[in-house]
Amino acid sequence: MHFLHVPAIWRRFPQLVPGLLVVEGIHPDADSGEFIEAWHDRARKRLEDQSEGEMPEVAAWRRVYSQMGLKPTKYRSASEALLRRFKREGDLPRLHPLVDLCNAVSLAYALPVAVFDLDKVARFIEVRPATGGEQYLSFQEEIEHPEPGEIIFADATDHAHARRWTFRQSRRSVVESGTTCVLIVSEGVHEQAGTDVANLLTELGTAIGSLWVDPQKRGILSAQNPKLDFNLSGDDR
Repeated sequence: MHFLHVPAIWRRFPQLVPGLLVVEGIHPDADSGEFIEAWHDRARKRLEDQSEGEMPEVAAWRRVYSQMGLKPTKYRSASEALLRRFKREGDLPRLHPLVDLCNAVSLAYALPVAVFDLDKVARFIEVRPATGGEQYLSFQEEIEHPEPGEIIFADATDHAHARRWTFRQSRRSVVESGTTCVLIVSEGVHEQAGTDVANLLTELGTAIGSLWVDPQKRGILSAQNPKLDFNLSGDDR
């Protein structure tokens, strides 16, 4: 399997810094509460000093959405949407210990973090402009077709696993109780993204290693090194 951003993405957004973790051995019985509370506390302290829109990580994604021709206050990056909900409700619902962990570290760093169940992904995920023929499964179990040119996370069977880049993941590849192997993706576009994405991966990887197993593979991609190849145990995809 592999993950990459196609060249057109790097040409339009050279400031992009993607970080990846591949993890096998996930199960729903871990207790991630200690890590979650620590990251929630960091997010609360940041929100006391500034609004989410003032955070450089969020402001940079807003600029990217404007560059894509999308209204940033209508289509918010996943991290901004989480921060707004967290500020309003003071907490986030618990879904799965890994998802909760990734949501919490996303709040702490104000960076989007997506988690894909790799058993639901065909051969690869490529971040690319949509042709318009891809299928996206919404959380209401409805099939949508991304608009041509929209940035999506697509696999080999033209399933869109995320729409409008970091806006919304597909129902198809979300983590569930039976999930065992995942790909975690975090992307930054702000000035300090290189440092922040690397630190996020380190912290998240350490937490995952203490709760499940150490990530099988990790990487930070660039225009010069845009692809991460990986194999799963007992799998020839």
